[in-house]
Amino acid sequence: MIVQRWEAPLTPNKIQISRQYATEGLEAFEETYQPQQQVVEHRHPFCEVRTLIEGEMLFNIAGNQFLLRAGDRVEIPANTRHTHTAQGDHPCVCLVGYKVI
Repeated sequence: MIVQRWEAPLTPNKIQISRQYATEGLEAFEETYQPQQQVVEHRHPFCEVRTLIEGEMLFNIAGNQFLLRAGDRVEIPANTRHTHTAQGDHPCVCLVGYKVI
């Protein structure tokens, strides 16, 4: 698992994140979660890369819990169990990238 915190004053937008994913060879799609919406524990046969565009999301990956905010990115290795829950009072919008290993 790799977490990258966005520290610049302006957060990247969907187009900028999409371009970055393309340079990394990742396929991308957008997901929107309503406040407090939870995704139960699951895993994928591919590496998942998720960057928040808006809102906040609480992750639990292999027992490690952390909060991501707009601009933050997490890379979840293939076959790693994880959950995530949208936080706050506003929807959480993410761009998700993946590359089958």
